[in-house]
Amino acid sequence: MKYSQLIGKTNKESPKDEINRSAEFLIKGGFIHKEIAGAYAFLPLGLKVLNNIVRIIREEMNAIGGQELFLSSLQNPEVWDKCNRWSDDSMDIWFKTKLKNGSELGLAATHEEPITNLMRSQIKSYRDLPVYAFQFQTKFRNETRVKGGILRTREFLMKDLYSFNKDEEGLNDFYEKAKEAYIKIFNRAGIGHKTYLTFASGGTFSKYSHEFQTECEAGEDTVYLDRKKRLAVNKEVFTEEVVKDLGLDRENIEEINAIEVGNIFKQMTKFSEPLGLSYLDSDGNKKPVIMGAYGIGPARVMATIVELHHDDKGIIWPQSVSPFQVHLIGLNLENNGAREKADEVYNYLKDNNIDVLYDDRIDTTTGEKFSDADLIGIPLRLVVSKNTGENIEIKRRQENTVSIISKDELLKLIHNS
Repeated sequence: MKYSQLIGKTNKESPKDEINRSAEFLIKGGFIHKEIAGAYAFLPLGLKVLNNIVRIIREEMNAIGGQELFLSSLQNPEVWDKCNRWSDDSMDIWFKTKLKNGSELGLAATHEEPITNLMRSQIKSYRDLPVYAFQFQTKFRNETRVKGGILRTREFLMKDLYSFNKDEEGLNDFYEKAKEAYIKIFNRAGIGHKTYLTFASGGTFSKYSHEFQTECEAGEDTVYLDRKKRLAVNKEVFTEEVVKDLGLDRENIEEINAIEVGNIFKQMTKFSEPLGLSYLDSDGNKKPVIMGAYGIGPARVMATIVELHHDDKGIIWPQSVSPFQVHLIGLNLENNGAREKADEVYNYLKDNNIDVLYDDRIDTTTGEKFSDADLIGIPLRLVVSKNTGENIEIKRRQENTVSIISKDELLKLIHNS
């Protein structure tokens, strides 16, 4: 991709109404654009990062038996009424609207009711179980307070997976697989070292649910962490009884700020019973399906990555989610020889299936190009100029050392990065 043609140029000025570094760098770097409070457009750079995170999540959900589908955002109140969540105070974040005939509709805040209703036509017998269905779907929540850029918004992408089992044992087995899958996701995304399994309220479902909380000063949540055991407890359930129950040592516990990047719940029959989702067991007895729910917000993960991976100059993307593999900067491009050399390297990389952002701008200073590269944060920077001759200058984003290599060495170095 040539930078001169890219939608989403860098901005010199920091956004005045954003308080987090992730929002500042993502807006200045041309990754996202603020439409209104709580709603952001993803520009090409940002969408590439978001899609890389989605790809990681999708691969790990497929690996544990998930089947991907795509449900409607428009919601039928009749389905939600059966679980008392259309007008219930516990769901006061609805965006509701009306059809021209006066009928009410909702914009989905979550999808437990509709997917449970859908599964009534899919699950009849114990032979139809288990089923693990997931989607990447836009959610709408009428949050009273939105801040932190894409950390908390009113419109956002969510991966939600729902498990359907014939008994609690099956749910428990899958629940543990989901835990491991989430750990793999956060490790691959570059935030696993700061992300902890966190015990939270199970509500009406079970004694505990589990969150995945990433240690970060920008986090809205307060959790109590035992670093040795890599376990945490959300402030909302932190009591002496819970500490004892989990076998934690008070002396090893510290209070930290954290960002919730994922959660998993054992829902049991909370939705299956009122919506009539049942199956016939091997003896012909009718039983309710046992359910679980597993959520991750890819955009929130994206913001969390930036909160953990940046310096004063800008973002430092992990290779696994970076918008491009390399950032090629052409200098002295008004010189025909330098332009031909830079174009040659660009085409060479493309021909070898290397995803490259090529700064081909002529009316931009060397300092501005380097500054933009640091802000955008692609892990590997290449420079071609009239001074590099037949060689290429290379620098890793998180390092200060500059090396000179030949074109023949370039592909090997990129593939080993």
